[in-house]
Amino acid sequence: MALTGRHTPPSEHAFSPHDAVLRTAAPHLARRRFLTVAAAAAMLAFSTNRPARGATAAPERDAARITDDPFTLGVASGDPLPDSVLLWTRLAPVPFAEDGGLGQERVVVYWEVAMDEWFALVEQQGAATAHPEYAHSVHVDVRGLSPDSTYYYRFRVGAWISPVGRTRTAPAPGGDADSLRLAAVACQAYQDGYYTAHRHLAQEDVDVVFHLGDYLYEYGVNSAGGARRYTDRKLPDVFNHEATTLADYRLRYALYKNDPDLQAAHAQHPFVVTWDDHETENNYAGPYDEKGSPPDQFLVRRAAAYRAYWENQPLRADQLPQGPDARLYRRLTWGSLAQFDILDTRQYRSDQAYGDRPHPPGPESDDPARTLTGDAQERWLLDGWRNSEALWHVMPQQVCFSQRKFDLTAPARVSMDAWDGYRASRERVMAGAKAAGIENWMVLTGDVHVGYAFDIKEDFDDPSSKAVGTEFTCTSIASGGDGTEKPADWDTYMAANPHMKYYDGRRGYVRVELGRDEAQVDFRIVPEITTPGASISTTASFVTEVGSPGLKSA
Repeated sequence: MALTGRHTPPSEHAFSPHDAVLRTAAPHLARRRFLTVAAAAAMLAFSTNRPARGATAAPERDAARITDDPFTLGVASGDPLPDSVLLWTRLAPVPFAEDGGLGQERVVVYWEVAMDEWFALVEQQGAATAHPEYAHSVHVDVRGLSPDSTYYYRFRVGAWISPVGRTRTAPAPGGDADSLRLAAVACQAYQDGYYTAHRHLAQEDVDVVFHLGDYLYEYGVNSAGGARRYTDRKLPDVFNHEATTLADYRLRYALYKNDPDLQAAHAQHPFVVTWDDHETENNYAGPYDEKGSPPDQFLVRRAAAYRAYWENQPLRADQLPQGPDARLYRRLTWGSLAQFDILDTRQYRSDQAYGDRPHPPGPESDDPARTLTGDAQERWLLDGWRNSEALWHVMPQQVCFSQRKFDLTAPARVSMDAWDGYRASRERVMAGAKAAGIENWMVLTGDVHVGYAFDIKEDFDDPSSKAVGTEFTCTSIASGGDGTEKPADWDTYMAANPHMKYYDGRRGYVRVELGRDEAQVDFRIVPEITTPGASISTTASFVTEVGSPGLKSA
């Protein structure tokens, strides 16, 4: 979500050897102005370091020499398939040190997957290497598992054993799964408050969690943790500046991942993650940052941010970045019940129109050549719908899809950062859904730090037009502080947007149960996050019926 004000230049600070490689590449790119952005990106891809092999590989550390717990950042799993799930951890006995306390040595990590949390029935086990080039992160793609099954997993390094994680596989392809419970979360600015919602999410009975972006924020965090107002600890100065380098982003993930409530949610449920803007820089668009930096310079920063994102998330090797490029959009299925098309609406988009200020739609924003997804991702999405036999089609993505007018007067301003600023792109997607015969279409959205429920209208300017789907924004975990039930613009938004059926400005998440006859969506809200321990409640529930798009109160 866009925040007011522009950033002050970050202070100079130490950076890792990989940052040095990327910084060295930047002047060469800047001197070659005849290069296209794509060519510059290709050059950067070659500059990204990988673990060496043989005699040149990093030396191996004797695990007996690791005297402090290396699992300070927890465990996670993600992207469940019918026969596979991705397991993650990152070793950091000194989490707020640039090297995590392990220097430039590689470490052998042993893993186990079992049918029970006591590990009496171990299904699979093996070893992986935590490389310093990947910040000692471990990504284990465990294959050969049974469909539609719950598993438990853990890691071991020397005498140290990680917390136990719980995960699960998806039903078999085309299988007749009767239901699926999921949660959608987004926007967790550490400095804005505690992760109380994640603590409650860890106790929910859901099959999978979709994280829709802004997993971290690039902005600095002071020694008191911002609105957390710590009195029992003092955060080091390494966090108190904007993240711009690979070392910065790695340390910022260490801060976020060190939070026990976030660790609890990851340990309890598999996550499916996608990024928005703040994992890199506020409101960036493709190769363009909000400060107007030369694209070749910004791509150096984007390469660092994307690399750190992959290192710190339960993602497969297919998502490993090549320099400043990463294929994050992907498709998952849940038997014949649901198809999930996870989008990336940052990496390929056209620059925001009208200086990225709220503005009525106009020739600049409505240029048919403008895109939010890029041509290749758009084709992938529409082709996937045409070839799908799933009952539900769920589109987890980042920014508001439905029209959202900010004014009661005409012409009303809309967001140039959301799909309203890319209406031709939205029209192509809606036409593709119609052509594919998609009846049960659900869009899950993050970004805006509030909860919305929308009917997706065939014509947003005609309230009587047909509803073709539903959209739910999941509010934020922490971004925006405590929030309020009815923000100051509540009356205006509800009147200006008749297809908006719900609007709440507090923190929490969305819980969804997909069934064969209907889907129920619950907005789960905590009253405050600036002090820990708040309770959670369901503030509104909606139902959308199979074959009859549109929202009804549950």
